[in-house]
Order: sequence, then C-alpha cells, then structure tokens
Amino acid sequence: MNFFGGGEAQPQGPDPLFAATSEMEMYADLFQKISGTCFEKCASRRHRDGDLALGEMACTDRCVSKYMEAMEKVGVVLQKANEQQAQQQANLQQMQQTWGGGK
Repeated sequence: MNFFGGGEAQPQGPDPLFAATSEMEMYADLFQKISGTCFEKCASRRHRDGDLALGEMACTDRCVSKYMEAMEKVGVVLQKANEQQAQQQANLQQMQQTWGGGK
C-alpha cells in the first residue's frame, strides 16, 4: 500500500537504470582501453597527415580484433567460473537444509 492508498507494490529486482548506466560505463571504459592501447602500439609518432597511413590502419584493425577476441575468451572463462560458483552455492544450501532439517 502506498501513501495515496491502494496501489500495487513495485516489483523487487535489479534497477534497469542502474544496469544501463553500469553497462554504458563498462563500454566507455572498454573503448578507452582499446583506443589507448592500440593508438600507442600502432600510431606513428610523426603525425604528418590528418589520416592514418595504411599500415597504421591495418595494425589498428588487428589490435582491436585481438583485444576483442581476448575479452570474449575472458568472458567465457568468467561465465564458467560463475556457473560453477552458483552450483557450489546451491549444493551447499542443499546440504545445509538436509543436515539442518533434522533439528
């Protein structure tokens, strides 16, 4: 019940605005890391032109591709670790219920 009477309670769960904000911050951080790393690795120190040279563009493409591939592999490993941890937690709770149920 809310202040104005009647009404339905708000469903509990993750805040979508917080989730969207966190996701945007994560992507901004990822972009900063990729651009900083690949620029340092690939961009020439002699900036004669406003555009990247062909070799610099190829290097940047490879750098970004490798970075994203590595991030994907890390994500898979972390996902598996999270799944294992969740399974262990479920097993622990089941054991606690089994042993605690006799009291």
